[in-house]
Order: sequence, then structure tokens, then C-alpha cells
Amino acid sequence: MALDFQLALTESDVAQTVAAALTDEVQKSLTGTKIDRSTDPAEVVGERLATALEEAFRKAGSVDLLANVREKKQTGEPYVILFLGINGTGKTTTISKMASYLKKNSLTVVCAAGDTHRPGAIEQLTEHADRLSLKVISQRYGADPAAVGRDGILYAKAHHVDCLLIDTAGRMQTNQNLMEEMAKIVRVVRPDFKMFVADALTGNDAVSQAELFNQHVGFDGVTLTKADADARGGAALSIVYSTGKPVMFLGVGQGYDDLVPFDSKRFLGSLLQPGRGAAG
Repeated sequence: MALDFQLALTESDVAQTVAAALTDEVQKSLTGTKIDRSTDPAEVVGERLATALEEAFRKAGSVDLLANVREKKQTGEPYVILFLGINGTGKTTTISKMASYLKKNSLTVVCAAGDTHRPGAIEQLTEHADRLSLKVISQRYGADPAAVGRDGILYAKAHHVDCLLIDTAGRMQTNQNLMEEMAKIVRVVRPDFKMFVADALTGNDAVSQAELFNQHVGFDGVTLTKADADARGGAALSIVYSTGKPVMFLGVGQGYDDLVPFDSKRFLGSLLQPGRGAAG
């Protein structure tokens, strides 16, 4: 039964390590449980799974980003959000969507092009910013990204901008160098919030990336891109369970408005309803 349960989880796009951990947790919770003949064992397993998932999302908590930015605004200081994640996950596009989201909520925004390694990264961010009528702080390619972030903070302070969004590199070919660079940026910039950006369709890779960044740099919340194509929600469940950090936003399309707040109660309700994935 345990093997079938674990297989059902992985078929719901839950990362293998998380599926194994959940299976073990549910098994332990069932130890010593007596089930009468009128009770369907699958229902009991489903209830224990629901409890485990609800507890994971409860521990991860939630963050009201708009409230945090507005609170910091009262001090006269910019709220600094540092975006983390590997190249190809949609990090730069997510920054533009976040900028649009903040602007629509009457907050002012400036961006810093801290990915000084990937060819075209500065131009990509600048193009998005131009469309949104936003300022981008940048230097040349090869420049110290921590210095770019610091320039962004100085600009935001001088111009009384509410929020600074900092792009970063994500070269996974050299994990150690990347983590050291991210750690330096964090030390210099001292962001108010570190947002990890992951591709919802990459499954186990998204979880391993999240664990790597969380271990070496740490982050406060997650934005999942391509969530509109992730029908089963395995990435959201896997990252929350493995890192204990909340999923906050979902990228659900290519437009600037296609960034929606993540609703954990609605997500769990959908995931755990009869006939859906592992709990069905």
C-alpha cells in the first residue's frame, strides 16, 4: 500500500523525495490505528494525507507583501526585494509582473539589473521596464552585482521610491560561485525580502534548486512560473513541504497582469478533493 501511495503522489507531480517523506509521515500516523470494516482504508489514508499537507502549509505561513511594503514606506526607506533562482525560470519576467502588480496597488517601483553575467539580461529587464514606464539601475556586464543593488537602493532613497526589485544571475554551471555571489549580494544589499522563482513544470529540479538556495542563501517566499500549465500543483506542494517557505504568487501567462496571489486553502481544497491525484 505504501508503494502505491508513493506512486500516486509522484503521478501527481510531487517530487520523489517529498513523496517518500509524505509516505513515511502518513505511515507513521497510521501506526496503531484501528479501522472497522465499514470504513474505507483509502479514506483514512486520504484524511491523514490532508492533515500532513495542511500542517505543512500552516507552518510555512503566509506573507502580505503589500502590507510589508506599505509599512516600510512609513519609515521613508525603500522596501527591497531580491529575486533568486536559476536562469530560464522566468525570473526577469516575474520581476516585471511584480512591478506591474505593485504599481496597480499605488506603490512606486524601481528595478536594478543585478544579472551582470547573462548576455541580454540587462536589455531584457530594461525593455520590460520601458513598457511599464519604470527606471532601471544598471552597470556594464561583468560589474559587481552587489554594487548594482547598492546603487538601486541609493536611487530609491534619493527619489523616495517605495520598492526596489533586484534581478540576479542564476548560472547553475558553477553552484559554489553562484551561491557565494548571492551571499555577497545579501550581505551588501540586506534585502527586506528574498523571493525564490521556480518553474512549476520542472518537478524534482525545482525542489532541488529551492533546497540549494534555501540552504546557502535562504529565501522568504516563492513565486512559481508556468503555473497555468501545472495542472496538479506538485511543485507548490513539494517546495512548501521541503523548504517550509510559502508559495506567494503564481505566474499564469505571459502578460504583465498574469501574476496572481497564491491561495493555499483553495489549492489544498482542489488538490485533496475526491478524484484528484494522490488523495483521490
